[in-house]
Amino acid sequence: MIINGPNLNLLGKREEAIYGNVSFDDYLLDLKADFPHVQLDYFQSNVEGELINKLQEVGFTYDMILLNAGGYTHTSVALTDCVKAIETPVIEVHISNIYAREEFRQKSLLSKNCKAVICGLGLDSYKAGLLTLK
Repeated sequence: MIINGPNLNLLGKREEAIYGNVSFDDYLLDLKADFPHVQLDYFQSNVEGELINKLQEVGFTYDMILLNAGGYTHTSVALTDCVKAIETPVIEVHISNIYAREEFRQKSLLSKNCKAVICGLGLDSYKAGLLTLK
């Protein structure tokens, strides 16, 4: 399961120098073609509570969750607690290298409860997460 947070619905339209010019829907088609043996489900929301609801819904049945919580990465205690509470391993994903950006983006509340953190590979950060599936 891939879960994207706020503003990631604007990929391909916003800050192309950072996030590229490909929409996530288009990239998802490429991922599905590259990983035909994996059932890839996708959810995106700009609303923190909806992200928590989805994590709770899938967090006990899926093999893995790739979570790009966007700006909530740096602010949401509620998302952090949710990731800690579920059983499905979560890989924190970021398109940009958050450690090379503004100081406030360099701190993730989520990381300590995630299996791994992948950042800075552009959209291929998601592909790198999928490569960890056995």
